[in-house]
Amino acid sequence: MQFYVIADENTVTGFKLAGLEGEVVETAEEAREAMKKAFSSSEIGIIIVTERIAALIHEEMEEFIFGHTFPLIIEIPDRRGPLEDRVSIRKMVNSAVGLNI
Repeated sequence: MQFYVIADENTVTGFKLAGLEGEVVETAEEAREAMKKAFSSSEIGIIIVTERIAALIHEEMEEFIFGHTFPLIIEIPDRRGPLEDRVSIRKMVNSAVGLNI
């Protein structure tokens, strides 16, 4: 099972340094094609997508998330931080371990 990253150039580069494959996307059409490519591979088990890229294809993301059980899709903030209506990863982790800071 492999990870696959669909994100902006900085995010994909960072994950590539950690040994993960990915695809740089800038437009909604590129994001759609990258998601289709990831879903067509039997090797990919987890897709990591930045929130800003996911927002470009919101309707398709809901279809991918709620219409399939595999691969798992994880949305993460990019280097600019979480979107306005999203909780940061730090706050999610703190909440999960019982720290309400």
